[in-house]
Amino acid sequence: MPHSSNYPTPSHTQQCELIIKRSRFITTVGHVNSRVDAKQFIQLMRDEYPDASHHCWAHIVGAPSAFECVDQSDDGEPKGTAGKPILNVLQHSGLGNVVLVVTRYFGGIKLGAGGLVRAYSQSASQAVQVLETREHVVCQVVTLLFSYHLQGKVEYYLASNDIVITDKTFSQQVCFTIAAPQNKVSELQNDLDQLSNGEILMTFEN
Repeated sequence: MPHSSNYPTPSHTQQCELIIKRSRFITTVGHVNSRVDAKQFIQLMRDEYPDASHHCWAHIVGAPSAFECVDQSDDGEPKGTAGKPILNVLQHSGLGNVVLVVTRYFGGIKLGAGGLVRAYSQSASQAVQVLETREHVVCQVVTLLFSYHLQGKVEYYLASNDIVITDKTFSQQVCFTIAAPQNKVSELQNDLDQLSNGEILMTFEN
């Protein structure tokens, strides 16, 4: 059973702004659950600021350590001067399920490669520092198989512990699929074993 701890994620879409040598940098941060969400979020920023020079972005979909679910774009800025610095800030922030877009209005003064890296890093850092977050609870999908006489007890236990039943099937036995907070799975296992004298069959999905 993989162990993963909960992590902070943006509580809602938030924005802040910086002016650097007359260029305007608008940073928008939001919560996403998938790459599709992230794409839609980036497109929303393009739609909201259609006359901007660049919309540079990075995202982490999933846990902060989910390196296979990260992406970034310089959106026309010199290679490595925007997307990478933004992603670097996100990867050091401990945030997960996050997308960050820095929208730039060019102010007429070129910043140079080093100046751009600093500007995009600063924009992303400022946004992350003031970001309001909520805890993302990492859940484990668990299947419970048990006799009908235990149904009431199991439902009462799950409801008392705020554990969501995502699916119920009834045949020779009752089968519940639940989403259990991953950091409480061993406690859940012990409690249900005691509750049923070991009669509940539990299987864990990866």
